[in-house]
Amino acid sequence: MQEKITFRDYLGTKELYVKMAKIAIPISCQSLITVGINLMDTIMLSEMGDAQLSASSLAGQFINIFMICCMGMGMGASVMTSRFWGMKDKVSLKKAVTIMVRLLICFASAFTIATIITPGGIMRIYTGDPDIISHGITYLNWIIPTYFCMGIATTCTVVLRSVGQVKIPLYSSIAAFFINIFFNWVFIFGKLGAPRMEIAGAALGTLIARGFEMCFIGGHFFFVDKRIGYRLRDILMKCSDMFKEYLRISIPVLISDALLALGNNAVAMVMGRIGSAFVAANSVTMVVQQLSSVLTQGISNASGIITGHTMGEGDYKKAQRQGYTFLIIGFLIGCFAALVILILRNPIIGYYNVSAEAKDIAHELMNAILIIVIFQAMNSILTKGVLRAGGDTKFLMAGDILFLWIASVPLGALAGLVFHWPAFWIYVCLKIDQIIKCVWCFFRLKSGKWLKKIKQADSVQA
Repeated sequence: MQEKITFRDYLGTKELYVKMAKIAIPISCQSLITVGINLMDTIMLSEMGDAQLSASSLAGQFINIFMICCMGMGMGASVMTSRFWGMKDKVSLKKAVTIMVRLLICFASAFTIATIITPGGIMRIYTGDPDIISHGITYLNWIIPTYFCMGIATTCTVVLRSVGQVKIPLYSSIAAFFINIFFNWVFIFGKLGAPRMEIAGAALGTLIARGFEMCFIGGHFFFVDKRIGYRLRDILMKCSDMFKEYLRISIPVLISDALLALGNNAVAMVMGRIGSAFVAANSVTMVVQQLSSVLTQGISNASGIITGHTMGEGDYKKAQRQGYTFLIIGFLIGCFAALVILILRNPIIGYYNVSAEAKDIAHELMNAILIIVIFQAMNSILTKGVLRAGGDTKFLMAGDILFLWIASVPLGALAGLVFHWPAFWIYVCLKIDQIIKCVWCFFRLKSGKWLKKIKQADSVQA
C-alpha cells in the first residue's frame, strides 16, 4: 500500500533545500560559465559570417555526440557511485569508476579515429553546402585531440559531484572560461602577433581550454582526491563481479543519452538542409536556451545525487517524497527560465552579426522555446535526476526511443523538409518529445516503480 502524500510532503524540508543548494549552486555556476564560453565563441565567429558560424555549429553536433556519450557513461556510473557513497561502500564505488574509465578509453579512441579518417564525411551528414563543409573540415582537423581531454574532464566531474565534490569542477570551469576567451581572441582575429586563423582559431582556443580542464580535474581525481581515493593503478583492478550490474544500470543510460545525441544530430540534419540562415539562427538561440537552463541542470544533478544518497541509506519512502518536491521545483524553474528568455531574447539576437533572415528565424524559434522550456525543466529533473538515480534506467531508455524517434524526429522532418512550415512550428515538432516525456515520467514517479535496488560487489556482500 502506497504511503499517502500530504501537501506538506510536496513542499519538502529545510534540510532538503539546504543540501540541494550546496550541490545545485556550484553546478549551475559551472553551467553558466560553459554557456558564457559558447556565447563568446558564437559572437566572435559571427564576425566571420554565417558560413563559418554554421560550420562550427554543425561540426560541434558531432562532438556533442561524444559529449553526451561521456555524460551517459558518467551519469550511469554516478547512479551507482552516489548509491554506494550512501552505503559507505568504497570498494564497489571504485569498481564502478574503473568500468567507466575503460569504456571512456574505447569511445574516445573510436571518435578520434573517425574524425581523423573522414572529417568531410562527418560534415556531409549535416549539410550539402560546400562552403560550410570546407570550414567544418578545418574545425574538425584542429579539434581532434579534444575527445580524450573532454572525456576525462566530463566523466571525472560527474563522479566527483556524485560524492559531493562540486567545487573542483567549478574552479576548473572558471579558469577555462578565461583561457578559452583569451585564446579565441588571439587566434580567431590574429592578435598579439598570432596568425589570423578564423574558424581554426576557434577550434584551437577550445582545444587549449579543454586540455587545461583535463589536467586540472583529471589531475585532482587521479592524484589528489582523498574522498574517493581513486588512483591510476585502480584502472587495472578486477571488477568482473560488478560488470553485469554496471551494464544493467549504466548501459540503458548510455543508450538513452546516445539516442538523445543522435536525435539532436537528426535535428541538426533537418536544420542544415533548410539553410545556413536557419542553422545560424539556431546557433543564436542555443546560447539563450543554455543560459535559461543553467538552474535546471543544477537542480537535475542535485536531485539525482540526493536521491541516490537517500536510497543508499535505505529510506525509499523519503526518496519518493523528495521526488514530488523536485518535480514542483522543476515547474517553477521552467517558468523562471521562460521569463529569462522573454527578457533576453531581443538584446541577444540584436547583438549577433548575422543576416536579417537569420535574426527573423531566431525570433520565431525563441517564441517556441518559451513554451517548451517549462516542460523541458520538469522532464530533465525527472529523467536526468530522480528516476535515473532510482535505477529506473530501462524505463527511461524506452521513453527516449519511443518519443524521440517516433514523434520528434519524423514530425520535425515533415514540418521542415516536406511541408515547409514556419520556424516556430518546426521547432515545436522537433521538441514535442519533451512535452510527452514530462507526462510519461510524472505517472512513473507516482507509481513508485522507479525505486530499484542495486547490487554491491561480491567482496563487500561477503
